[in-house]
Amino acid sequence: MSVVTFSFLFSPSSTSSNALRNIESNLRSFRSMARPKRNRAVIIVNYQFFQAEEELNRREGAKKEADKLFKALSKCNYDVKLFWDLTAEEIEAVYEQESQALHGKYFVSILSSHGEEGSIMDSRGQALKLTRIYKILSPERCPHLAATPKIFFIQACRGERFDDGIQVETDSSAPEEDYFSHYLSIPENTAVMFSCCPGYVSFSNQLESMFLKALLDVLEGEKRKLKVTTLMTWINWKVAFLCQAKGSKYKGKKEMPCFVTNMVEEVYPFKEDREYSD
Repeated sequence: MSVVTFSFLFSPSSTSSNALRNIESNLRSFRSMARPKRNRAVIIVNYQFFQAEEELNRREGAKKEADKLFKALSKCNYDVKLFWDLTAEEIEAVYEQESQALHGKYFVSILSSHGEEGSIMDSRGQALKLTRIYKILSPERCPHLAATPKIFFIQACRGERFDDGIQVETDSSAPEEDYFSHYLSIPENTAVMFSCCPGYVSFSNQLESMFLKALLDVLEGEKRKLKVTTLMTWINWKVAFLCQAKGSKYKGKKEMPCFVTNMVEEVYPFKEDREYSD
């Protein structure tokens, strides 16, 4: 076992208060060096859309559940940054900063906004392609994070269709749109989970969304210790079988999350508990 020692030289003119400050400063530096690097997480929530050209509904529930997710990720040993109502340029700048930061074992990001297939809406109601975000943290753009698993959870609509929750049989046919082309751009060591299937809407209310509520349940319970693919499968099951929309207009409508992973090994991103305070 190695032992780290500190030596201090006191001159006759040194005061005890100065000496104590020096000791405290050195101890803080030592503790900082001795700690493992924290996992990092970014939560971006667009909920007001004041500058949008077309009227977009305020997402009050998104703001409330983001605070809960912040606390839950912090307890899982993540250094969490939470951002509200960002433009596309500001969103990309956040990920550019993350690409230069020192990371722990994992990077997690939650994006919550209005959306369409392959894009989320910025605070001005403009579409930002998700592929632009993935590429910022790709091995080509960010080689020092190539071995760091990166996990995205995206709460946003991917179309305008509603899921009635009934099973039907159809003949195989080519999809109407190439919904899966952007999957090919997901970099290695990256997993992305969407709140709904391609072409469908994603439900939320004034308190929460089906998808992020299920994620929060995972983070606050023992299932957080599962490997990421099993964890995501459990979220799929909970939203698909235990959740449905209420109210006269959308009563009984369902939602089915889905995920795609390009991980090269099994990872357990939420297994750790926070073991120290800053």
